[in-house]
Amino acid sequence: MKLVRFGLLILIPILLNACDEKMEIAKSGVLVPKTVDEDANLPSFRSNDVLLLAESFGPKTGPMLVMIHGGPGGDYRYLLNAKDLVNNGYQVVFFDQRGSGLSQRIDKKDYPKEKGAIINLLYEDLKKVIEHFRRDPQQEIFLFGHSWGAMLAIGFAGRYPALIKGMVLCEPGGLKWADVETYVKNSRSLNVWSEALNNATYLDQFITGAENDHAILDYKMSMFSSRNPITGEGDFDKSSSWRDGAIISSVMFEEADRDQLDFSAGMENFQKPILFFYSSKNKAYPDQWADKITSVFKTVKKVKIQDVGHDGIITNADAWSQQTKPNVLSFLNNLK
Repeated sequence: MKLVRFGLLILIPILLNACDEKMEIAKSGVLVPKTVDEDANLPSFRSNDVLLLAESFGPKTGPMLVMIHGGPGGDYRYLLNAKDLVNNGYQVVFFDQRGSGLSQRIDKKDYPKEKGAIINLLYEDLKKVIEHFRRDPQQEIFLFGHSWGAMLAIGFAGRYPALIKGMVLCEPGGLKWADVETYVKNSRSLNVWSEALNNATYLDQFITGAENDHAILDYKMSMFSSRNPITGEGDFDKSSSWRDGAIISSVMFEEADRDQLDFSAGMENFQKPILFFYSSKNKAYPDQWADKITSVFKTVKKVKIQDVGHDGIITNADAWSQQTKPNVLSFLNNLK
């Protein structure tokens, strides 16, 4: 009891002081890491009007594999197992999407409001990433997209079919927006009594964020990251990510719902092979859902990764080395 009282005596003045000075929690580097425009030591380049966190590994003129993370609003840290593909001669490129991870933040009011404008910015950013790291015009380009990143890859390939030699896709939620809504509904394990939501609402008593307090909003968004028994993420590890992007997540979902985005648009022009992964533990991704999502592709090979869930296709070291990676290498090597 004395220890509890002593702890409260320490905590109370801290909280009172926080009310006056906010403990500078609205600044990056306190609750969440700094973004590239705040930390010059981070690898970055400018795409149109923003700085993106981006780096590549492996031979600069080797076949390029561009890794596209999930979200919207995630980051590429959880994809870093794929870095070992450099040992097979591939240039592996990682980047955080606009407003995501450690890339530069944009205030909500500054995102365009025109139909499809935000997704178009994300497509153009991906094109800029390829152009930035490409050293040889003959260099082959492959995309590796996970979850939301797979949806982004598909939409990009439909827009620039000649640019991409092939794609590796991991559990895109859906392609037409109605399918995305169905998948989100089926995969959601969050409820009003969940620990994640309770944590987030509890924080409102001490940490409130205005519309453009990015650090606070990003931190609060991370509170919703939790184990998900439906998608099979029982081994979810928050250390596998750097920072969420709350604003880009919000504006992207608003645009997708308003404009009923169709990520399969133009895929009839993409004739290249696709390797499609889904997982055995994701209850929202049964065989029939994988069949439905892949029905729009001309040439596709489906592989179910055993004993993991949605993220484990890549993050689980054993699954990556014994199942995912061998299939990826076989697929890519056959296309070289």
